[in-house]
Parts: sequence; structure tokens; C-alpha cells
Amino acid sequence: MTALTKNWLALGDSYTIGEGVQLYDSYPYQTLQLLRAGGMQINAPEIVAQTGWTTGELIQHLEHRTRLLPRYDFVTLLIGVNNQYRGLPENEYAEEFTLLANKAIALAEGGKVAVISIPDWGVTPFAAGRDTAVICEQIDEYNGINREISGKLGLPYINITETYRLTGGRPEGVVEDKLHPSAAIYAGWAEKLAAVFNPAPAAGILI
Repeated sequence: MTALTKNWLALGDSYTIGEGVQLYDSYPYQTLQLLRAGGMQINAPEIVAQTGWTTGELIQHLEHRTRLLPRYDFVTLLIGVNNQYRGLPENEYAEEFTLLANKAIALAEGGKVAVISIPDWGVTPFAAGRDTAVICEQIDEYNGINREISGKLGLPYINITETYRLTGGRPEGVVEDKLHPSAAIYAGWAEKLAAVFNPAPAAGILI
């Protein structure tokens, strides 16, 4: 690898590690494949994520347990579904997401930070028997928070939620647990993220 090789830090939860799919089918690794195919020299993403993590747990891990590089060219942030699932306060989410977004900016230090919206797990078979209208409303509220914060900080925002509501509940859209996205779903996320990280397109709000 040369000095021009880029580094990437992916922060999040089960969606970032690709729960239920092979590592190379997760959205970070599918994005990696697209970027390399486009000629970019980039290392495999460093993933700091775990199934079940909330914003607070990600913060705790970053502060106390993780050794990070001084700087990354790219940092991604997808976090919040477990805050919603556990019914944690929205003001707490706003405070902690702001801290994480600013941490991502500091780690990128002039590089690119991208925020990915929270998918609506209420459309999946796992949510059968639950009040999916409430889940949808709460996911929208959480995404409203992270989108507003992203806008204030000037971060590209990738909205995967609306498309996911159309495809995430299909048999081919979920893995064995009937909750987490399939490789085919992650492929769509990867295309949007690669367009942000590729220097050709202008960064901005993606919808």
C-alpha cells in the first residue's frame, strides 16, 4: 500500500457489521468493492460496531475500549435503531448523536463524513404483531434528529429509509432472522455511499 491509500472508519450497530450476511456482503465491504473497482486505493474499512449498540454504547466503546488511527479519510455513521427499539429519550439521542457526529468530523480532519439514515425495521417480518405505525413514526422522528444535526454540521446525508420501506420486507430483502437486511439491500446502500466517497460527484444531501 502507498501513502495515497485511503482509510475508512465505519461506526454503527448491526447494520454496519452486516448481521446475518457474509462480511463481504455488508454495506461497508460492498462499498469498498465499488470504490476499488473505480480505481480508488483504499484499505478495508475499520468497523467499530456491534449488534444492539445504542449511541451511548458506541460512545462508551470509542472513549474507553477502541484504539483508533489519528485520522481517517472517510468516516461513516449509522446509529440509532436500538435507541428507538429500547424507547430511549429522543433528546438523549440528539445529544449523543451530536457528540458522535463531531467525533467523526474530528477523526476525519478534512476528510469526508457521511451519515446514513436509520432503516425502518417495522416493515420486516420480525415486526409482525407489533404496532408498525408507531415504529414508522418513531423512526421518522429519530431520522429527523440525525438529519437536522447532519445538516447543521454540513455532512452528506444518505436517506436509505424510504427505499427500504418498499423493499426491506420482501423475502429477498431479509436474512434468516427476518429482521436484518440481505446482501441485495446492502448493495443499494453501497451504491449511494460510494457516490459520496467518490471524488467525482459533489457531496450533499442525498434523498
